[in-house]
Amino acid sequence: MRFVKYVRPVAVPAVIISAVAPKELNISDSLSIKGVAKTVAANAMSYYSGTPEKFVDLPQPYYWWQAGALMGSMLDYSHYTGDHSYDKLIARGLLDQVGPDFDYMLPTHFGQEGNDDQAFWGMSVMAAAERNFPQPDPNVPGWLDMGANIFDSLAGRWNTTACQGGLLWQIFASNPNGLDYKNTVSNGGFFQIAARLARATGNKTYSDWAEKVWDWTEAIGMIDKFGNVYDGAHASKDCKDTNPVTFSYSASIYIYGAAVMADVTQDKKWTERTERMVEASRSFFSPFENATNIMYEHACEQVDKCNQDMRSFKAYFSRFVYAAARYVPSIKPAIEELWHTSVEAAAKTCTGGASGTQCSHKWYTGAFDGNPGLGQEMSALETIQGLLALDAEAPLKGGEIKTVRAFADQNAVKGDSETASGSAPSPTSESDSAAGSQTEAGTQTSGALRRRTVPVKGWW
Repeated sequence: MRFVKYVRPVAVPAVIISAVAPKELNISDSLSIKGVAKTVAANAMSYYSGTPEKFVDLPQPYYWWQAGALMGSMLDYSHYTGDHSYDKLIARGLLDQVGPDFDYMLPTHFGQEGNDDQAFWGMSVMAAAERNFPQPDPNVPGWLDMGANIFDSLAGRWNTTACQGGLLWQIFASNPNGLDYKNTVSNGGFFQIAARLARATGNKTYSDWAEKVWDWTEAIGMIDKFGNVYDGAHASKDCKDTNPVTFSYSASIYIYGAAVMADVTQDKKWTERTERMVEASRSFFSPFENATNIMYEHACEQVDKCNQDMRSFKAYFSRFVYAAARYVPSIKPAIEELWHTSVEAAAKTCTGGASGTQCSHKWYTGAFDGNPGLGQEMSALETIQGLLALDAEAPLKGGEIKTVRAFADQNAVKGDSETASGSAPSPTSESDSAAGSQTEAGTQTSGALRRRTVPVKGWW
């Protein structure tokens, strides 16, 4: 971490948003969208019992990775609506999980952590970096540095013993089934993080890796010529047994990564890849003739086989496709056609529970289906608040990225805000960067960022 100066935090006026019942949503009114998002965000956070002082795991049956995904949803909520009331909870949630090497390899969760789990935390960390989200702990690296550490960790597990490359689904022997499976969620998460680091830092190491992961995924047959993103294949079969199941979140992770690469490289191939995958993603809409353009998870939803993980997939699908439109505007008509209808359908299901605002899973029913849950709330939240995505400030890059210590609600008289360079290296100075691991496409990042020295909890 390279500290360059001290600046006083800019006073940010409090944003007051009135909660609105989802059934009252008006997608043409930004205040209505923000009000409904506030209601659904509160529903989602009701599943999380952490505080600004302590991270707490989600209750069963939710896994650790979904806590990282929830932090990503709430980072979007804060950024899109301007309501920063959850920011300290989000910061604590992210910072308490960094692990001893600041790469979200947390020993207490090794039993369930796979490459995809780490990548989901990584994508949330990158969102925090790109928005200068407050990082109040001076004993922990900045968000961008930790994004680079996560990249290093993933790159170090690139596996060429079978399938000519790729990441395995799992990391540890405690999950042996996943040690024979290379899936698109793990590899797509790695791809997207590499693309976002390439944009954030200007370092070609990351764009080279993004190209490499995409080329591998396509060559092995997990992305077809039409833009369909398949689930994975077995290493023991040399990845020749592609699992033809498709999930919305797998597609969207690659969609956003490709859109970011379109911005990084200005190469039309990435624009075309983004457009092709969005077009292929039409398969996740219109489950019935009378449910045109309504989103559903076609692998499981109609047959009632969606588990708790799968009930959250529409959240990431929406998150990343909305974000992709910033860099590939040609997909906006598809969003207006498909997502706007789905937003209204989702809101109509948010009428359950004692509050009359709980959301449910099957949006095509036009009503609460009696099946609430965290994934259902996150899916509705990201699909609704995503309408605001392009009105929010664009992801930062280069010298714009700083380590900000103060929260938006902290008055400037409470102290200076320590601001760092964000370790955004010059594109011509790889030796000064937080680039990748000692692999064929990277150099080792500084060990100075990798060890916690003094555990400090009292940031605020």
